[in-house]
Amino acid sequence: MYGVPRDQLLPALAGTVGTGGALMALELYRSPVWPFQVRGLATFCKLLLTASVALWWDARLWLLTAAVIVGGVSSHMPGRYRYYSLLHGQAVDGRESG
Repeated sequence: MYGVPRDQLLPALAGTVGTGGALMALELYRSPVWPFQVRGLATFCKLLLTASVALWWDARLWLLTAAVIVGGVSSHMPGRYRYYSLLHGQAVDGRESG
């Protein structure tokens, strides 16, 4: 968007995806239900959108905007939706195990 060369931005993109993956691993350790809840699916979606920037560089603005929107909506929705588990068909507390 600001004309910064791709080669200068790719390390930051890799760091963003890497730290996002590490945070996902921590959540998986803490709660085995997390990947099936809306909050886990939203996180995976954000990580996938961010990582796809490396493949579709020309669409980076739209991909990153979509990631921000998914993050904003999912983090501000009520708990009954955020903790809803597609596996269980209801909101699940997801008691931390780690």
